[in-house]
Amino acid sequence: MKCSGLNFATGEPIEISFGDLITGVDSLLAPPAADQDFLSPGWIDLQVNGFAGVDYNSPDTPHDRIAGSIREMFRTGVTRFFPTVITGAPEAMRGALRNLAGARESIPEGPAMEAFHLEGPYISPDDGPRGAHPARWVRPPDLDEFHRFQDVAGGNIRLVTLAPEWPDAPRFIENLVREGVVVSIGHTNAGAVEIAAAASAGATLSTHLGNAAHPTLPRKTNYIWDQLAEDRLAASFIVDGIHLSPSFLNVALRAKGLDRSILITDAVMPAGCTPGPFRLGEIDVQLHADGSVRLRGGTRLAGSALQMDHAIQNVMDLARLNLRDAVTLATRNPARIGRIPGRQRGLNPGERADLVRFHYDEGKITVLETWLSGRQVYP
Repeated sequence: MKCSGLNFATGEPIEISFGDLITGVDSLLAPPAADQDFLSPGWIDLQVNGFAGVDYNSPDTPHDRIAGSIREMFRTGVTRFFPTVITGAPEAMRGALRNLAGARESIPEGPAMEAFHLEGPYISPDDGPRGAHPARWVRPPDLDEFHRFQDVAGGNIRLVTLAPEWPDAPRFIENLVREGVVVSIGHTNAGAVEIAAAASAGATLSTHLGNAAHPTLPRKTNYIWDQLAEDRLAASFIVDGIHLSPSFLNVALRAKGLDRSILITDAVMPAGCTPGPFRLGEIDVQLHADGSVRLRGGTRLAGSALQMDHAIQNVMDLARLNLRDAVTLATRNPARIGRIPGRQRGLNPGERADLVRFHYDEGKITVLETWLSGRQVYP
């Protein structure tokens, strides 16, 4: 297989040869006919709770509906993602993980489910940091329970978000890291000492930094500043124009640096749907016309309806990033931070042939074609 376009990183015309892996990247003497069509690695999203009306947190979601939601994700340029299971009853969380593991093995779109993200239940019980997670199921870290989760997930849990202020959290983090799991700080009310201890124990990421927080915080020291200042932590950001202000986004990107920043969507099942009421597990939410997903009858955000192609557009607009840097936040950076093999060197021979060809003009990205391990999955 071959495809041609402009290299997203350099703007030079290239032709990529590939099977399931990229076999060659050759410069072209003349630009391709469609001189505004770019080629890049496929987008990666480390936090997707659901998409296109499909809830990944339900143990009863049919596999064919999961497959359909992934096909819709291919339309947005995403080729690898981490289905994300949030805080819930133990049996419900195990059921959701078991169902996702079964889908990963049984549907043609399964390889796009690179690994799983466990967001909770080991988070802060406090209003604000807890976000929209149900309070009654929040609980302290339990290594035996985590192993039960990992067993039903078929060993696919690779990312865990937790609050490091729980007693013995550093020991829990150390155990997960030894087992090859990436640990992220999130939904936390931790102090500076606890955040530093988590990083020393092996935590390497902050989950949707700037969100899941109290509405007001101490001016001089708080868990957002402390995570921004901790150079051992990378950070993920929901750039939908709703979750973060442009000023915070710009300051956070400068604090973390572009090499330690990634884009996520934190998409929930209403993403890609028309506005209206939805139910996420035991939580009633509303997708509003402005694209926000909020608890029904309130203002608290409950995930997002963001798509990754729009996130890339938004970070270019709100943070004035160029195309190369914006795409890197959705490709090489999450591949490195999420420990995704074969996706960390960009458009180079030997890397997985996860590719996206897209049109970019006047600040708008239009995905034209998507390949997953060399197989065209969109259109």
